Amino acid sequence: MSKWLHPRLLAAILIVSAIALAQTAPPPPDLDAYVAAAMKTFDVPGMAVAIVKDGKVVVAKGYGVRKLGEPTPVDEHTMFGIGSNTKAFTTAALAGLVDAGKLSWDDPVYQRLPGFVMYDPYVSHEMTIRDLLTHRSGMGLGEGDLLFWPQSTYTRDEIVYKLRFMKPASSFRSHFAYDNLLYMTAGQIIPAVTGTSWDDYIRQHIFAVLGMEHSNVSNAGFKPGDDYAFPHSRMDGKLQVIHFEVLNNVGPAGSINSCAADMAKWVQLQLNRGKFIDHDGQLFSERQSKEMWSPQTILPIGDPQSPLAGLKPNFADYALGWGLRDYHGRKLVGHTGGVAGFVSRVMLVPEENLGVVVLTNAEQDGAFDSILFHVLDHYFKLPPTDWIAAYKAVDDAEEKEAAETIKKAEDARAADSKPSLPLEKYAGLYNDAWYGPITIRVENGGLVITFDHTPSMIGDLQHWQYDTFKAHWRDRTIEDAFVTFSLKPDGSIESARMAAVSPLADFSFDYQDLLLKPAVKK
Repeated sequence: MSKWLHPRLLAAILIVSAIALAQTAPPPPDLDAYVAAAMKTFDVPGMAVAIVKDGKVVVAKGYGVRKLGEPTPVDEHTMFGIGSNTKAFTTAALAGLVDAGKLSWDDPVYQRLPGFVMYDPYVSHEMTIRDLLTHRSGMGLGEGDLLFWPQSTYTRDEIVYKLRFMKPASSFRSHFAYDNLLYMTAGQIIPAVTGTSWDDYIRQHIFAVLGMEHSNVSNAGFKPGDDYAFPHSRMDGKLQVIHFEVLNNVGPAGSINSCAADMAKWVQLQLNRGKFIDHDGQLFSERQSKEMWSPQTILPIGDPQSPLAGLKPNFADYALGWGLRDYHGRKLVGHTGGVAGFVSRVMLVPEENLGVVVLTNAEQDGAFDSILFHVLDHYFKLPPTDWIAAYKAVDDAEEKEAAETIKKAEDARAADSKPSLPLEKYAGLYNDAWYGPITIRVENGGLVITFDHTPSMIGDLQHWQYDTFKAHWRDRTIEDAFVTFSLKPDGSIESARMAAVSPLADFSFDYQDLLLKPAVKK
């Protein structure tokens, strides 16, 4: 028999080999079991997962239920709040306008938004659109988020106006501090330039062209029978269904709701550098894709707790709507998102032409990250790691530490101390420079505090010690806060400061940024 193959046989072998090479690598064979284990460990009622590899959607699937206690399953079209994963949609919309020559990343903001003013006049003049998107304004972590979270009556324009009253925590462009208000401000540039609201622009220029038919920019329009997940949060040690937070007034920073099938289309577009997969054209150019994935602000790198030591990156940066880091020699481009009752993760690995999306209807980051790294390890051909156990160990340690901190404060307080003044002397109208009016009143022999533009923020002021009270909010999705009054020499109230009780409080409860001053009586 000849050692040479017949030409036709050789051609057939080459064709079969080419087909084999062209086949998309499948997802982890144990994906369903792994997701189920993560959901059980972290107590998550429902999830949706999407995986895109080599331009193909290899997974777009729902798991669990939409609502605790009800059997309706999550499917690939079930909508979840994606929170700050909205930010990449806002930057993509702006990128298209940059391509069209309607603006530049480095345009001064005041030129596009007349009346835009920050606390520091220099910053007001120098801040660019790029600065709005890179968390380096000098504002503190989450500063001003109480203007929209929990749901408030303020409009986007009113919130932009209030930026001028927020004192910086650091110098301009010197530190990373995550913020939401400036992303909302960036979204307001879209109507200023196009005459179309951010909401309609996202619907028309992203959702419609990508066929994202099960996505929207607000949960306010949800109707009975629609395919959406309900938000869940742990309150008083028990997972419960909570109300939807409507975040229309900060939409460009975090209000989008989407599903596994639609987010897979979004990931396909991103990995294809702005070009549409199934038809000609592009949402943004490859040049703008590169810009949005390029480092803008250096992020500090800490040491993860020992179970997660293997995740420590060599570099970490914030780009334009995306975070950057490395993992086993590959550049990762990703973001997380969180709104009341939902957390999510989107991760792109451009070198592997891989994208992963995990959506959840409970506030458990360990659930989505354990699944993410399980998927990455599979495609990177790494030895398996029990990420579920690792993240659970870290969560347990953090919760234990927080509980010990709270108990220590409880044990150390002077429980037998009394307020300096009769309760009615603490009552009255207070104002914060950026939030506005906050009222304290006497009710049923105790004090009640209300944030006047935030309907759900009604709390009973329980005496803690001396002139410090604890605001115990009637809506238990809101983090409790200490309220400490300072007195003038004559015994009248000078001001009041606030601080979150729990070390694990979400940073958007930025109580520490408030300075309450008694309203001047006319």
